[in-house]
Amino acid sequence: MNMKSLPPPGLYRIYRPLPGFVRRPGVPWGSKRRTSLAVMAFLLSAPGHADVADMLPSIKPGIVGVGTFMPTGRPPANLQGTGFAVLDGHYVVSCAHIFSKPLDSGKKEMYAVFVGRDRKISVRAAELVASDPTHDLALLKIAGEPLPPLKLGDSSQVREGWQLYFTGYPIGSVLGLNPSTHRAGLAAIIPIFTPVTAAFQLNARAIKQAVSPYEVFELDAVAYPGNSGSPVWHPDTGEVLGVVNSVYVRGTREAAISAPSGISYAIPVKYVHQLLEQALPRTP
Repeated sequence: MNMKSLPPPGLYRIYRPLPGFVRRPGVPWGSKRRTSLAVMAFLLSAPGHADVADMLPSIKPGIVGVGTFMPTGRPPANLQGTGFAVLDGHYVVSCAHIFSKPLDSGKKEMYAVFVGRDRKISVRAAELVASDPTHDLALLKIAGEPLPPLKLGDSSQVREGWQLYFTGYPIGSVLGLNPSTHRAGLAAIIPIFTPVTAAFQLNARAIKQAVSPYEVFELDAVAYPGNSGSPVWHPDTGEVLGVVNSVYVRGTREAAISAPSGISYAIPVKYVHQLLEQALPRTP
């Protein structure tokens, strides 16, 4: 698929510098009106600010690692994906498939959220409050001090061609707890179920998706397994519009790291809103 290069909204301001002098017929050179026009020309020709760089300091503090912690494990911490803080900072959204494996209660294994920077990591015990396997979303509650929450946007307003960004931990703990930010062109908004050509290609997951289809975001971006749960956000507002949950894999699963396809998928944030409303109903 040939993708066109798309300028990110807000990152590059498109402007056309006006000539060094602007003179309209009948306007004296020394008039206040002529001065106003000169000021306007200067403002229009000034380049825009790099909104992504300005926005990142408010995004990264709300990004956390998610996984499990086992006191007797070697290593005890198992970073499996990415999450981000929402609401009052005591809740974290991530992907449900990260928490599909049962915990080993005999070895005191627990769900955990990892907070910190580089190799200086603090472990927060986490409770799985709600899970939505259909849309691959999970909601965790953490103890301790609240984290800086990210704003949730309106995914119904998203348009194909937008340039977005996602932040997370692409290769898990290999790079330390240092969130990386990647640019993602919104290539298409497509149904999650793609009709198959033969019955043998059907499996339980495909059948379930066919019964309850919904649209997802196809991203022109390279994401890795550790990016599961990464928020997809708009560079102008910082609002989360989607959650990275899968990548298109060519061949074996190992190819996702050695030879990524460059196509990733994200769940629209409207399903995060639904999960929050169902898990935490508001009292009148």
